[in-house]
Amino acid sequence: MTRASLRVRRLAWIFLALLFVAALFWDRLAGVSYAHQFRDFPGAPVSWRFPLGTDALGRDRLARLLAATRISLLLAPAAAVFSTALATLAGGLAGYCGGWLDRVATRVIDLMLSLPWIFLLIAARALLPLNVSPSASVLITFALLGALGWAAPARVIRAGVRDMRNSDFLLQARACGCRGFRLLLRQMAPNLKPVLLAQFRTSIPLFILSEANLGLLGLGVSDPLPSWGNLLRELETDLAFNPGIVACLVLMLGVMGCFKLLLPSNSGQRS
Repeated sequence: MTRASLRVRRLAWIFLALLFVAALFWDRLAGVSYAHQFRDFPGAPVSWRFPLGTDALGRDRLARLLAATRISLLLAPAAAVFSTALATLAGGLAGYCGGWLDRVATRVIDLMLSLPWIFLLIAARALLPLNVSPSASVLITFALLGALGWAAPARVIRAGVRDMRNSDFLLQARACGCRGFRLLLRQMAPNLKPVLLAQFRTSIPLFILSEANLGLLGLGVSDPLPSWGNLLRELETDLAFNPGIVACLVLMLGVMGCFKLLLPSNSGQRS
């Protein structure tokens, strides 16, 4: 890894650490609730009292941005865990059992991957109730991301399990009497761990962007709960400078930092 790459990774660490601190202690940093309305200051410009101004309802944009950071950065990994678990179940069983189960799973995975991801996500979210409580909208959004995001990791996990199924160390384990779940847990799972971690890491920034797309279309987290997606909707009403640009920049830098830190590095590969 070059010095430039190390510097970029350090900057990504610092930025993401600051984001997590802001997400965990947003109420102390903002000093006001994200839902509190300053009725005397609707649409207030940037000032010392309101560093990012207020929205049309008089809510402090800085408090809402910090609260949205908590929702996006904490629930996207939860959705990635759910998605990776589904992918491990589907891809692992298909690759290990083979036969008709492998053929059926492969066709289902190919079908899921052939559909445009964002349109599939929008269509599935539109079929669910839209008039729900804000907390329910958060659970629905990220559960939907996890439930529909398993296909790509499942293909990679299936290929890894299939290659590992006839490997020498598994044949030796079978010859020693290791069978069933013991074979899976003691022999295959530790060797499959790097693949699972890579798929989990890749899913996190993908789900952050997907939630932002849903929120931008009004299908994600609902008011008064903020998210990076519904904060970006303010850019639709004003083409000039808008504090919603700050949310866009935070989203962009956060996703770039996640990609830089969470994806496996190439330091162990030979040139």
